[in-house]
Amino acid sequence: MLGTPVCDFLGIRCPIIQGGMAYLAGPELVAAVSNAGALGTLGAGYLPPDWVEELISRTRALTDRPFAVNIMPHSPHIEAVLEVVIEEKAPVVALGGGDPTQCLPVLKAGQVKVMPVVSSVAAARRMEQLGADAVVVEGMESGGHIGDVTTMALVPQVVDAVRIPVIAAGGIADGRGLVAALALGAQAVQVGTRFVCTRECAAHPRFKERMLEAGGCATRVIGRSTGRPVRCLDTELIRQILEMEKGGQTVDHYFGAGKLHTAAVEGNVEDGFVMAGQAVGLVREMMTAEEVVQQMMNEAEMTINALTRRLAS
Repeated sequence: MLGTPVCDFLGIRCPIIQGGMAYLAGPELVAAVSNAGALGTLGAGYLPPDWVEELISRTRALTDRPFAVNIMPHSPHIEAVLEVVIEEKAPVVALGGGDPTQCLPVLKAGQVKVMPVVSSVAAARRMEQLGADAVVVEGMESGGHIGDVTTMALVPQVVDAVRIPVIAAGGIADGRGLVAALALGAQAVQVGTRFVCTRECAAHPRFKERMLEAGGCATRVIGRSTGRPVRCLDTELIRQILEMEKGGQTVDHYFGAGKLHTAAVEGNVEDGFVMAGQAVGLVREMMTAEEVVQQMMNEAEMTINALTRRLAS
């Protein structure tokens, strides 16, 4: 078993955290991941407080293991949602997009463990100063909204810059990626895309099918002109948006119209955004969440053993 200090801190056996994907990471997936010894994360996103409370309650009915809740600091409901996660004694909160300056002290005062997502060394240092317990360092290989530095380059820089645990994210979908992240100094990995194609994930079947069919080199980045780039699977809509950006046309209206919901919940993968990371090419079959966790751990141990033999020869 590959235990690390952050595993002990979070109360998990495996250094794997399932990403809190909006619309996709519901109680069934989260509980299955946590029951497998990793850390499941609810995708609360911008949901109102009563919905968040219900999700936490439903998750607790399915597992007695620790889990996290992913919330967005710039949610219009943020103050009420913070009250809910504190009152419900959520074990861990992951802070997604937006400035978490106001959220972090409130959560820490409520005895909640906090893991902000960052995409730069400067942001990681700032989160440490504000009292974060760990940082999720997300490289540009990830799906959805991205930064501009790769996981391979960013993680060791952050490891050198902060004292709190670093969790690597972006482009990780198997045990080899887990070992690579540990070698870079991370204490765990966050995995999103691989958990989409699990039986417990709430994504529409067509959304999952498109990912399984994707193969390598299947993602494109749109929205650079808006300042908030997004990585999605390559579709006709994505190519149209890229051409519009290339021609200097505004594409802002595409990014506030629930395009992820269109694809992930409604199953309209042609008119929506199928957000996926570059590791989607490693996602080749539907599995249970427990199988994903166990396979990653087995692959990690096999990779370490093979590497040890190779270096000794």
